[in-house]
Amino acid sequence: MKKVVTAFLLACTAVAVPMGVSMAQDAKLAPISDYVTSDIKPWLNDPVIIEAIKAQNAANANLGQADIDALDKKWRAEVDGSDHSMIDGVLGNALSKFLQEKKAASNGKIAEIFVMDAKGLNVGQSDPTSDYWQGDEGKFQKSFGAGKDAVFVDDIEKDESTQALQSQASVTISDDKGTPIGAITVGVNVDAL
Repeated sequence: MKKVVTAFLLACTAVAVPMGVSMAQDAKLAPISDYVTSDIKPWLNDPVIIEAIKAQNAANANLGQADIDALDKKWRAEVDGSDHSMIDGVLGNALSKFLQEKKAASNGKIAEIFVMDAKGLNVGQSDPTSDYWQGDEGKFQKSFGAGKDAVFVDDIEKDESTQALQSQASVTISDDKGTPIGAITVGVNVDAL
C-alpha cells in the first residue's frame, strides 16, 4: 500500500508541476489576451482590412510553394539590401497606412502589426518584418490554421523585427460570412499594458 501511495503522490507531482508552469504562463498572457479582445478585435472587420486580404487572396490564388519561397527570399534580401521595392510597395499600401495609424494611436502598447493572406503572406504591416511569408510559423498556423475566431497568444520574448520584449497575439480574420480569409499578428509591448 505504501508503494501505491508513493507512486500516486509522485504521479500527482509530475502532473501538477507542468500545470503550475502553464497556469503561471497563462496568467502572464491574460492581460495580452484581454487587450486583444477589447482593443484589437473591434476593428478587424474594417473594410480596409477585409478588402485588402480578399484582393491579395485573389491575386495569389495560384501561387505554389516555390513561388512563395521565391517571394520570401526576395523580401529577406531586401531587408539587408539597398533595393526595398517589394517592402516599400507593401508599406505604402492603404492597409499598411491603416495599421500604422492603429499602432500610433496605441500609446506604445503596439510594437508592430501585420496582416497575412490565406497563404500566410504579408498583406499590410506597420513596420518592415524580417520575412514576407509567415505561413510556416505558429502565429499563422495557430490562428488562421485553427479556423474562425481563433486567437493565439505567444510567449513573451524579444522580437527580431522590433527588438522589444513583446508577445505576439494572432487572430483569424473572417469575411462577413464567417469564412476565414487571413490573420493578423499584433506585437504587444507587455510593459505598456
